[in-house]
Amino acid sequence: MSATDTHDPNRRDFLYVATGMAGVVGAGAFAWPFIDQMRPDASTLALASVEVDVSSLQPGSSLVVKWRGKPVVVRYRTEKEMKDAEAVNLGDLKDPIARNANLPSDAPATDANRTAKGKEAWMVMVQVCTHLGCIPLGQEGEYGGWFCPCHGSVYDTAGRIRHGPAPENMAVPVYEFISDSKVRIG
Repeated sequence: MSATDTHDPNRRDFLYVATGMAGVVGAGAFAWPFIDQMRPDASTLALASVEVDVSSLQPGSSLVVKWRGKPVVVRYRTEKEMKDAEAVNLGDLKDPIARNANLPSDAPATDANRTAKGKEAWMVMVQVCTHLGCIPLGQEGEYGGWFCPCHGSVYDTAGRIRHGPAPENMAVPVYEFISDSKVRIG
């Protein structure tokens, strides 16, 4: 080996790795603002879920809350409303699917599949007509459920479409009872 030969493979490998890592860090620093801007802002995250106190509701009453920019009705149904909804023959329904985000997408539209187990008296659903997005009137129409005066869609006490141009039942969002008097939607 001559005095001018200073070949050190460990030093060269270190320089390759250090240069590569500097490139990775630089690319990450360049890309991060683009990735970060895709996250939802705080106001959107705040609407991701809402807790509703239902302790003041009596059978036959309801309240409407705003969730993700949509009206969600929480209805405390009467015994008669529940019995009427349970007695419906599924073959008579225009939409046989429950449309309940808490269940599999193909669950049948029985009254039990439109409510939460153990809380069958409570209806929680997005109060938007599935025809053109109108807001139906509550406790109206032929079945005592919801009626959309804009185009004539009629829903029963379980929010299932019975007559009119609406193609689907009103949607049931993800929700759970976190206590006997509080519902978390979302």
